[in-house]
Amino acid sequence: MSTPTVAARPACDRPDWREEAACRDTDPELFFPDDGIRSARAQVKMAKLICRGCPVSATCLSWALASGQEAGIWGGLTEGERHRLHRRGFLSTSHRLTKRGTS
Repeated sequence: MSTPTVAARPACDRPDWREEAACRDTDPELFFPDDGIRSARAQVKMAKLICRGCPVSATCLSWALASGQEAGIWGGLTEGERHRLHRRGFLSTSHRLTKRGTS
């Protein structure tokens, strides 16, 4: 029995991972809160709740880190949280999370 090529590639290399995202039908603006708006905290909280239940959140985070996304909430983490991960060298950790999340 052979494994399909798509399944053998890392999930973040598959263009279709976004089709499985819990946010696929959500207004993208929710994931890009304006720091100057008082409701930004509420937006972040709502976005993180959506990410928490997402089957591809680890893939999303891995993609955001690998592609250098600076703005928005990706994989349940804000810009600052991703920056701290990257600074601490957790990029490889997110890649392992992605593999674990797709098994």
